[in-house]
Amino acid sequence: MAELGLNEHHQNEVINYMRFARSKRGLRLKTVDSCFQDLKESRLVEETFTVDEVSEVLNGLQAVVHSEVESELINTAYTNVLLLRQLFSQAEKWYLKLQTDISELENRELLEQVAEFEKAEFTSSNKKSIIDSMKPKLAPLHEGGAAELLNKATDALDEKSKLERALQDLQLEHGSQKDFIKAQDLSDLENTVAALKSEFQKTLNDQTENQKSLEENLATAKHDLLRVQEQLSMAEKELEKKFQQTAAFRNMKEILTKKNDQIKDLRKRLAKYEPED
Repeated sequence: MAELGLNEHHQNEVINYMRFARSKRGLRLKTVDSCFQDLKESRLVEETFTVDEVSEVLNGLQAVVHSEVESELINTAYTNVLLLRQLFSQAEKWYLKLQTDISELENRELLEQVAEFEKAEFTSSNKKSIIDSMKPKLAPLHEGGAAELLNKATDALDEKSKLERALQDLQLEHGSQKDFIKAQDLSDLENTVAALKSEFQKTLNDQTENQKSLEENLATAKHDLLRVQEQLSMAEKELEKKFQQTAAFRNMKEILTKKNDQIKDLRKRLAKYEPED
């Protein structure tokens, strides 16, 4: 039987897709056949036709068939995109980057190989009925990122533990303890993981405490600034009050008072010499 160089799981997935594509192709071909049948029943009712009438009939048929074929080609392209999306989404869950070679899609040798594979799988003598319950399914990936990797690491540790126990039993059976792998290795690894988790949690707690402390220090600094500003204002008022009470301030005030009196006296004298209206 023709093969595609894939494992059984992936080959069954290919067969499922080809079965889907064959079904869609058969339905579309029936639609095209019905276009011709409708034309025969609706337009070919006369014995003779002019050139213009034949041209009109063929143009109408061409438009209908063109629309059907174009619709199917577009739908096939979109369907392939959805299939690729499923594969890429699963790959991205594991941080993988898949690559495609578009040029291989037109490789005649590979296309013929696929044709042989389809022929071997779907001819009447080789049809296989795959029970739904046995069909491979896309593995559910409800968890992503680190959580999924952690699950795989846990499975690996469990498998290691089983192998260690099997090796221990085998060595005990043959009376040799030289190369015995102690379960202490697994215990040390678990302790390391626990220590890392504890350190990570401590770092988070320290960051929270530091943030809280910074917020408290900021609030305290704002209160201190307001208090210093208030004290400075009071000190300025007190200084101005004390200055007004000094001897120099009193002397200056007396001098200004005398000068004001002199100015008033001079104004009175000058008023005597001004002509009356």
